[in-house]
Parts: sequence; structure tokens; C-alpha cells
Amino acid sequence: MTTSLDPKTTLSQLPLRLSSKDATERFETVIIGAGQAGLALGYHLAGRGRPFVILEASARVGDVWRNRFDSLRLYSPARYDALPGMAFPGEPWAFPTKDEMADYLEAYARRFELPVRTGVAVSELSRAADGYLVRAGELLLAAERVVVASGTWQSPVTPSFAAELDPSIRQMHSNDYRNPSQLKAGPVLVVGASHSGSDIAYEVARAGHPTILSGKVHGEIPVRIESRKARYGFPVLWFLANHVLTLRTPIGRKMRSEVRGGGGPLLRVKRADLAEAGVEHTASRVAGVQAGRPALDDGRVLDVANVVWCTGFHKDTGWIRIPVVGDDGWPTQKLGVVESSPGLYFIGLPFLQAFGSMLVGGVGRDAKRVAKHIAAH
Repeated sequence: MTTSLDPKTTLSQLPLRLSSKDATERFETVIIGAGQAGLALGYHLAGRGRPFVILEASARVGDVWRNRFDSLRLYSPARYDALPGMAFPGEPWAFPTKDEMADYLEAYARRFELPVRTGVAVSELSRAADGYLVRAGELLLAAERVVVASGTWQSPVTPSFAAELDPSIRQMHSNDYRNPSQLKAGPVLVVGASHSGSDIAYEVARAGHPTILSGKVHGEIPVRIESRKARYGFPVLWFLANHVLTLRTPIGRKMRSEVRGGGGPLLRVKRADLAEAGVEHTASRVAGVQAGRPALDDGRVLDVANVVWCTGFHKDTGWIRIPVVGDDGWPTQKLGVVESSPGLYFIGLPFLQAFGSMLVGGVGRDAKRVAKHIAAH
């Protein structure tokens, strides 16, 4: 049983041990999450001589990447995937696999001797009178400042009617999909036509499954990202992502609402690729279940053996016991700074300040800005 704390309690009033099961440690800054955002922030804080600790729920740095589907590769070449201070190894125009990305993050933390504690899953963040309290099981950390760098897309979303599907249909969320060997023989319905949906539909169709992809496509980039032409275009796209598609421009603000509210454009796998692989795409949504089968909003009922839900993730902020979430469901902050709660920050959110904020190589700019604010205050 954990100890209840009065939010008026000051950090200095906390005993070193609250009970036989509660250990308290004090830090200037606690960073929650050792992904690319948390590690980049740690790099900049270390460079400014500020003490901090990074908490990571997974057993190893990079496990969030390791646990994604086997064929996943980044959508940007290695030269654009580096964090501050350390180039991504290998050929600059190669597209790293998810395991290479994971190993890079682990090597990054090791090279800069960042104080990461793995296997520490934060369950609650609350206020103290002069700081913050971070609960992780029996561990309690008191901090003057807290940076939430864990993202907010963490809980897989499936529609409530998924439970009504016939038990003979094998269904899984993209969070649990690894490769086509997990599927039963027979047709596959992939729900959600954004990045993961198009990639998975293409893969399972090429593995021999009749495949239907359901959902609206939010456009596609006009070039092959691995083509020589794209090498000339990437510097332009990178500039646009970081300097044009920002919160300072009308087009950037419009794109933020689209990215946060829907899906992104097709990148590696295009409509033509899906058609060539034999994928049947329909913009109709899966609206319910009829006789145990998925039913589309155009009236069709699909006889499939498998359903892969590529329907995204909930914005999980329920563990944050501080009123920071706005009417749109997203944390209310300005360039990562929560002005209503001094000392609280967010980093790694989609469109924190630009489209580039959600790119591996673009998060360093946000991290530098937040680190500067922490050091100055």
C-alpha cells in the first residue's frame, strides 16, 4: 500500500523513507522516458552541467523500437536520424531497421554516460508545494522539475465492437503484430490506412493472403523515399519539416491538427504498390459487426480469417495528476513548457513546434530549447 501525500508538502519535508516499502530520492530534474526525446534532452542538460535522472519502463534502452513489427524501417535515411552529438552509424543514405534504431539509442546513452534507470515504470506524477512527485511502484522520486518525454500514444486503440467478432477470426493490434506467420490461413482485413496499415497490408498480401485495407488515405508523398531523386529532395523536405511546417505558419498549424487528429500520408508503400501486391483498398470504415463478421459503413460484410487493427493509440495522460490536458486531449504547453505548472515540461509530442518534432533527427532542436529553459529557471 502506498503512502498518500499532501500536495502542500514541500520537497524538503519529505523523509528519506516514507515507510518500509517506500523509498524517496530527490533530484533536480526527472525525465520520464528514455526514447530519442528523453536522451536528446539528457545530452543537452549534461552539456549545461545540470543534474538529472532518466526513467525508462522497458528493460533496455530502445526496447520500444525492438518490440515493433519485424520489417519496420525508418522513413528517413540515417543521415537524418542522428541525435545531437553522435552520427548514426553506417551508410548515410541507408534506411535503418527498427533494431538498428534501438541499438543506436542504447549506444547513445552509453557513450554520453546518461543516467538512465531501466525497468522503472512511472505510475503517477503529482504536485508538491515546491516541486513534483514521481511514483514508480514502491519508489518515490521528488523533483524540482519533471520532463514528460514518454510520448502520449501508448495504449493501443481497438473499437469496442471488436469483441463481437467471431472467435474463429484471429485479431490483433499493430502493436502486437510482428510478421505474417502470426496470421491464420485465409483473407486478412487491415483496418487503418496510414503508415503501419499500408506497410502491414502490403507485407501480408505479398505473403499470399488475400488482403483488404480499410480506411481513408491521407495523401502520399510524390517520390520514392529510397530513390536517387529523393536524395535531392530530402534536404528540401527536411527544411520544410523544421522551418516551414511550424506553429508560426498557417500551413503548419493546419497540418498539426490533421496529424494529431488523423493519419499521416503514405510514405514508403504507395497506392500503386498496394494495388500491385493485390491489396483491395476501400475508403469505407469498419463500422460494426454482423453475424460475427466485420461490417463496413458501405453495407459490405467481410468474410475474413484475420483482422489487424492499425487504429492507433490512446493519448495516455491519466497517470498525470495535474490539470494540464486541454479540451483537445493534448497537454497544454508552449514549445514544451507548461506555463500553468512551472517546472513541468513535455517533449516528444507530435508538432511540439514543427512537423520535425516527431522525427528522430528533429527532436534535438526541441530538446535544446527545453534544456535551455530548465537551466535558465
